[in-house]
Amino acid sequence: MTVHEQTDSTNPDAAPRGGPPDEATRARIVRLAFGGDEQRYEQFLTALREVTPPEVEVILRGSAVTGTRWADGQPFDADGVGTSDLDVTFLGRDMLKFWDSFYIPAMHTVPLSDEHPDASKTFTPLRHALCKLAGRPVNLQASADLVQFARDVLFDQPYVTLIEKREGENLEAAKDAQRDASRDERDGDEED
Repeated sequence: MTVHEQTDSTNPDAAPRGGPPDEATRARIVRLAFGGDEQRYEQFLTALREVTPPEVEVILRGSAVTGTRWADGQPFDADGVGTSDLDVTFLGRDMLKFWDSFYIPAMHTVPLSDEHPDASKTFTPLRHALCKLAGRPVNLQASADLVQFARDVLFDQPYVTLIEKREGENLEAAKDAQRDASRDERDGDEED
């Protein structure tokens, strides 16, 4: 496959460039990374959703998305079942505060992984739970949106969006809380 074929959006075998996975890519992720177990994949997504703020996006990069390793073209799990890892990245500055180790300070973290088990004490329990669900290593990383943009544009790295941003959700929650507080205040005045 040529580089043009990998990035040509009209090619049905083209590597994904963000957004939710299409049907074929999703099926590949479930088959490769979760042994075909749809329920484990959904539990994996639920665990990520539980810790992801509305203004943060979660993406999956690497061979689980493409089916082959970038470095040498070998297939996913070429070294045996459970040997390929999952590369999960939280995109959004709000997540950077939970990491202790950075490649680029305040922009791009070291992945919480077997190689860097102390990169984020906060997310170590989540990583252990995700590894158990997937039955393989899961690497967690956080980056500013700008870093992912550069990876996408400059390095042509395929990825899919596992959890989309829910922008405005915090604003709506704040407005609801303000309305509730005003209502409670009015109700309290009426009781006096």
